[in-house]
Amino acid sequence: MHKLVATAAALAVLASGTDARADTSPPTGWEARDKVTLAHPEWARNAVLYQINTRQFTAEGTFAAAMQELPRLKELGVDILWLMPIHPIGAEHRKGTLGSPYSVQDYYAVNPEFGTEEDFRAFVDAAHAQGFKVILDLVANHTAWDNELAKQHPDWYEKDWKGDFRPTPWWNWSDIIDLDWSKPGVREHVGGAMEYWVREFGVDGYRADVAGYVPLDFWETARARLDAIKPVFMLGEVQQAAFHYAAFDATYAWDWHNTSKNVAKGKGDATSFYGYYAENESLWPRQAMRMTYIENHDSNAWEGTTQENYEAALDAMTVLSFTGEGLPLIHNGMEACNAKRLEFFERDPIDWGRGEDCAYGDLLKNLIAFRKANPALANGQWGARMHKLETDRPEQVFAWVRTAGENRVVAFFNFGDKPVTVTPTSALADGTYERFGTPERVVLREGQELQLPGWGYLLLARN
Repeated sequence: MHKLVATAAALAVLASGTDARADTSPPTGWEARDKVTLAHPEWARNAVLYQINTRQFTAEGTFAAAMQELPRLKELGVDILWLMPIHPIGAEHRKGTLGSPYSVQDYYAVNPEFGTEEDFRAFVDAAHAQGFKVILDLVANHTAWDNELAKQHPDWYEKDWKGDFRPTPWWNWSDIIDLDWSKPGVREHVGGAMEYWVREFGVDGYRADVAGYVPLDFWETARARLDAIKPVFMLGEVQQAAFHYAAFDATYAWDWHNTSKNVAKGKGDATSFYGYYAENESLWPRQAMRMTYIENHDSNAWEGTTQENYEAALDAMTVLSFTGEGLPLIHNGMEACNAKRLEFFERDPIDWGRGEDCAYGDLLKNLIAFRKANPALANGQWGARMHKLETDRPEQVFAWVRTAGENRVVAFFNFGDKPVTVTPTSALADGTYERFGTPERVVLREGQELQLPGWGYLLLARN
C-alpha cells in the first residue's frame, strides 16, 4: 500500500512538471488522446448565427431584396448567415403551392423563385463585403422525386420492399426519396456540389440537413476537401459527439432546446438543466459548438412561435442561450417579435413592422455585443467552462460563473414565475461587477441575499 502511494506521489510530481525527468518518462499507453482533428476557422470564435428563409425574409422573397437587409443585420451584430436551401424545388409530389425547400431538384442550380445565379453571387459578394460569412443549407439525405438523378441513376436510391423509390422511413416526407449512401456516385455528386458552391461562389460552409442520416465518413471526407479550398464552417443537424471529431464545428443542442421549453411551461425547474450541462462537460469534446437555439425554421413551423413556446420565460431563456456554453442562433423575424408560424410550403412574408416596438430585438442586439465584449463567452474551446454557483435555492435559481483570465461573467436565472430571494453559499463569484445593460455596479458576496423577479435574471461581468 505504501509503495502504491509513493508511486502515485512520484507520478504527481512528474505530471506537475517540477521534475526534470518528466520529459524522458516512457509512454504508458494511457496518455490522453484528443479525437478532434478539425480546426475551427478563426472567424467562428465569437460568431452568432442568423438563419434566413429567403422565401419569407422579404416581401419580394428574393436574393436581391435580402441583400438590401444586410446593413440592418450588420447593425444587429450577427456574423454567419445561414440560407435555407437555395436550389430548385421538385414538382412531383410537391407539398403545398411552392413546395418544401428541402425537396431538391438540382444541387447545382438556383431556385428561380429567389432569382438567378448572378443574383445569388451578388448576395454572397455583398455579404462578404460587409464582413459576413455565408453558409448554405445542404440536403444530402434525399432529393425530389423529379431530380434528374432518379432517371439517370436509379440505382443511386434506396428502394422499398416492392423495389420502388421510397421516402425517408417512418417520416411523412412524401415529397422526397432517399439516396443510397453506399454508392460512390452519390458521394461524388453531392460532395462535388458542396465543392462547387465554395469554389465558384465563395460560400463559407454548410448547414447539413438531417446530418445523422448520412454516413459520418462522408462528412469527414467532404470537410477535408472543402478545407483544402478554404477554411469553412459546418453546422450539422445531429446530436452526436463523434460528428465533431473531423466533420462539424457545430451541431444541434436539441436537449437544451427541449429542456428550456419544458422549464418555461412549468414542466421542470432550474435543476432540469443539470443533466444537459453535466453531459455537455463530460461527454462532448471541448471544441464542440452546440447550437443552443430558441427558434429555427422547424420549431417555428411545427412547434410554435417563441411566445407560444416560452411566454414570460422568453427573455431569461434567450439570455441563457447567448451566455451559457453554446452557439446562439437568431431565426429571421425573432428580432422583430414575429408572432406567427411561418408557412412552410407557401409565401408568408415576415411582418417586419412589429419590430418598431420590439424590445426583444434590442435584447438580442445587446446580448451579441455583450458576448463579444467578454472573452469568457467565446465559442467552443475559446470560451470558458461554466462552473455551478451554489445557492440556497437550487430548484428555482440556476446560477453559474465563467472565467477567462481577468474576465468573469456571472449569471443568476429565476426559472419560476414567483419572485425569489436567493443567497450564494459559495465564494466562487465574490467580487464587484457591472450589470448587463446598465452602468450599475453590483457587489457579490457569499451569504449576501439577492432579489430576482419571476422569470428574472441577473447577468454580471467584470474585466
